[in-house]
Amino acid sequence: MAFPKQLLTRRRLAAALLLVLGAGGILWWQQQRKAPKIETARLAKSSIEANVMAVGTLQPRSYVDIGAQVSGQILRLHVTPGATVSKGQLLVEIDPSVQQATVDAGRAALAGLNAQLSEQRAQHRLAGQQHSRQQQLARDGATREEDMQLAVAALETAAARIANLQAQIQQTQATLKADEARLGYTRIYAPMSGTVVSVEAREGQTLNATYQTPNVLRVADLSGMTVWTEVSEADVRRVKPGMPVYFSTLGGNQRRWHGKVRQLLPAPPQAEARNNGTAITPSSGKVVLYTALFDVDNSDGELMPQMTAQVHFVTASVKNVLVAPLPALTALEGKPGQFSARVMNRDGAIEQRVVQVGVRNRLSAEVLGGLREGELLVTGEMPSDSASRFQL
Repeated sequence: MAFPKQLLTRRRLAAALLLVLGAGGILWWQQQRKAPKIETARLAKSSIEANVMAVGTLQPRSYVDIGAQVSGQILRLHVTPGATVSKGQLLVEIDPSVQQATVDAGRAALAGLNAQLSEQRAQHRLAGQQHSRQQQLARDGATREEDMQLAVAALETAAARIANLQAQIQQTQATLKADEARLGYTRIYAPMSGTVVSVEAREGQTLNATYQTPNVLRVADLSGMTVWTEVSEADVRRVKPGMPVYFSTLGGNQRRWHGKVRQLLPAPPQAEARNNGTAITPSSGKVVLYTALFDVDNSDGELMPQMTAQVHFVTASVKNVLVAPLPALTALEGKPGQFSARVMNRDGAIEQRVVQVGVRNRLSAEVLGGLREGELLVTGEMPSDSASRFQL
């Protein structure tokens, strides 16, 4: 009967061993569940930049809208969009028939007045001669006083008529000068060198310049561009003239164009603003947007009017400094520039530090004191993988 007794003892030992292993497993699982997984980041030197982001629109730095100052039909349009023109080049010819007829009439009227002036001067000379003869006769007592008075009146009348004709001639000359200028307006020349960026009229179209000047085309110098940037009222105080700024364009292959803020307009675009040199459309929402301007070189022709620019105004920038991730820092209330941070030492223990920071953005901050290069900064805690695996 020893054999069954020995078998019973072995079963008891196996059960006890299983019980011990189960208790150890439960204890290990609880320890793993209680011990969170610490996430750290090693502190190193880098560059950091603080900026204000905005959206802008590109416009030529220098351009002119060319309009028609006289009414009439367009006979010839010598340029097309994209054409390069030089200052003084003929761009548009408007039918000059009406203006030419007005000039011809003015010149004829002026010629008639000059003929009348010549005749009146002859009359004035005759009146002068008669006046001299009457004076001589009066000294000899051989004329009547009435005849002497008539000679004086005739001389003064001839002089007055000459003055009147001279005034009419001056008036006609001024009118003719204006008519000749209007005749010249039928041929429109380029006021500057540049590129034709838009043409708003066609050959054969009749222009009416009676009440306003109709735009015909726009010529722009595309070698330099101005970025009209919308800055929200929450950020506008951080943008200053002379501040470094850069931007990229959609599809620009990550290329950056750099410049400096030239001007910050003191008021947002008004609701009645039109396309009179501004590239910003007044916002219809509740957010107030101000306009910042800066210029960039475009000698390579990569930038085009109306392109959208993703603008970054650089408010502060430092290089080769100790940088810490901002989410790992907790701001200390009432202590500007001071944050609280947790650091893991060589023994794996976590200690609390007070950190002074300088330049910071949304992701990182410059460390001025409280941390050293190479230290492990605690960035977060997560449950261990094994604990999460057993959670229900």
